[in-house]
Amino acid sequence: MRTSPSLRRKLVSVAAVSAALFSAAGTTVAVAQESAPQAAAVPTAQTEAAPGIAAERLIVGYKSGATEAKSNKAAEADAAAKGKETGEDVDFQRRLGTGAALVDLGADLTRTDVADVVAEYKADPQVAYVVPDRLNTPQADPNDTEYAKQWDLFESTAGMNVPGAWNTTTGSGVTVAVIDTGYVAHTDLAANIVAGYDFIADTAVSVDGNGRDSNPADPGDYYAANECGSGIPASSSSWHGTHVAGTIAAVTNNSKGVAGIAYGAKISPVRVLGKCGGYDSDIIDAITWASGGTVSGVPANTNVAKVINMSLGGDGACTTATQSAITAAVNRGTVVAVAAGNDNDNVANHSPGNCNNVISVAATSRTGAKASYSNYGSLVDISAPGGQTSTGTANGILSTLNSGATTASTESYAYYQGTSMATPHIAGLAALLKSANSSLTPAQIETAIKNNARALPGACSGGCGAGLADAAKTVAAVSGGTSTGTTFSNTTAASIPDNGSAIESSIAVTGRTGNAPSALQVAVNITHTYRGDLVVSLVAPDGTVYTLKAASSSDSADNVNTTYTVNASSETANGTWKLRVQDTAAQDTGTLNSWKLTF
Repeated sequence: MRTSPSLRRKLVSVAAVSAALFSAAGTTVAVAQESAPQAAAVPTAQTEAAPGIAAERLIVGYKSGATEAKSNKAAEADAAAKGKETGEDVDFQRRLGTGAALVDLGADLTRTDVADVVAEYKADPQVAYVVPDRLNTPQADPNDTEYAKQWDLFESTAGMNVPGAWNTTTGSGVTVAVIDTGYVAHTDLAANIVAGYDFIADTAVSVDGNGRDSNPADPGDYYAANECGSGIPASSSSWHGTHVAGTIAAVTNNSKGVAGIAYGAKISPVRVLGKCGGYDSDIIDAITWASGGTVSGVPANTNVAKVINMSLGGDGACTTATQSAITAAVNRGTVVAVAAGNDNDNVANHSPGNCNNVISVAATSRTGAKASYSNYGSLVDISAPGGQTSTGTANGILSTLNSGATTASTESYAYYQGTSMATPHIAGLAALLKSANSSLTPAQIETAIKNNARALPGACSGGCGAGLADAAKTVAAVSGGTSTGTTFSNTTAASIPDNGSAIESSIAVTGRTGNAPSALQVAVNITHTYRGDLVVSLVAPDGTVYTLKAASSSDSADNVNTTYTVNASSETANGTWKLRVQDTAAQDTGTLNSWKLTF
């Protein structure tokens, strides 16, 4: 019996608060708001596998008196006989708990091929039913009470397709540093908050009555008219950092509030913004400390972040000082996501959105167009939902907040808009990617986000980066799961010795990001006069062997010309892959003509 790889599947799915960016007196301020066998009793069960269904495996229920209902050997022989009659490679795989037989049809069968095999089983009076082995996927949405209002996560037009990523990862094991106004206590966030730091040295800015300390609590950033510069009107406290943090990692499935994009991740609040904003010097130290660097007079960080979110900015070029801190953080392995800004201007004029080695994020509306306030330009890397409350409050981004106008009061939720709101979508996605594949570098994460973005469904003039980020597609690409269509081939023919040693043919894979997909396509073209003699295997770069085809004395057909599907998601994509072929019996010979891998 040839045992098909258990992970080789192409199955049927049954699921399946707006403010402009401003600066004053050398400050940088927030880009805010923005059992036994049984006979089948239901005759209609035979109609469950109707012609036209594309399946790779079938579940066959035999009548209780049939030998095949009790004997695996008999079921195996019956599968081989059905295969011979239909010209397909039909193999008994195993007995299910119900007593039914699971049979494999191989890869690349057409709907007509499947229908032929189904018809052959249905014509057998000993068969009670035959149905496709369908793939089921989770269907439940989070039970958070306000989840239905989070269009930015799930709506097909301009949402970021986040729920599709949650089947693979929720961001566990990753800490995200939110360099912002700090954190105001909120029960929909508390379980995901870890220690951070208050980096505001100037007490006039800090508001909390002291300078730097280990308490990143947000006391409120309200100010009176003209207090932050002539002509600048009064402003209530924004609780900006808490809103940002909620988008990234609000506790999810807790029957409360909102869902976080990377709700398995942790948030380290790093306070740099207070009354009227925050200084570059504090932000530079915060970037350094959050990414694991050393800052004089500050204790070592015990919650080093692999992702930094900076929903803040100011006018002008990216200074050497700021750039140095960012570059060092990235070199330590930390992704830095920053807001492009809310000036409807070229991001080239606004820092840190114009710095190198960052993921600069523009904001889109609920229709998928560039939000009216969002900065743009060639330095924008990606777009994400930022909201547009001018078209309705509910078209903003809903997240965790506090109701206090000045100092903290009761916890709440509110809609904000801004590139500040778009950026944590990307920081959350980066956390999902890092959790799904811990070997990814910041550059690889940025590339993956860009390469798997989809075109903006709305208009953007001036440049909105690679498009609208797609969480599910990007997570699948780095963790294995979705083929991107890139093919690598070896067309050099090689003779297969009769009853001899195995031969190997190599393919060098380069230019890929992260791991191979869970649906790696391995197309094999072999000429041979008795394919049952052949053992065919795929050898990964690390030496792991995946058996594609085992020898079978009952498989007397000629040639192997088919595509196998391998779950190679645990393997690094780049490297030398090999196809190993061995003839295990005498008298028949053949040639490996070609083979290819499709990622």
